[in-house]
Amino acid sequence: MKMIGVIGGISWESSTEYYRLLNRHAKARLGGHHNARSLLLTVDFALVEANQRAGDWVALGE
Repeated sequence: MKMIGVIGGISWESSTEYYRLLNRHAKARLGGHHNARSLLLTVDFALVEANQRAGDWVALGE
């Protein structure tokens, strides 16, 4: 099975949903106790929100 890389959502709640859907699909396709082979990267939204409040669009782009 190949590994998939996933950039998660802006919040952990949306990232959880992506992870759940990937694993549900893997289990439906492969059966048994299979999970999707994956790496999940999430973003710390507090950093995004702080830059938004400060109007620091350059930092957001980085």
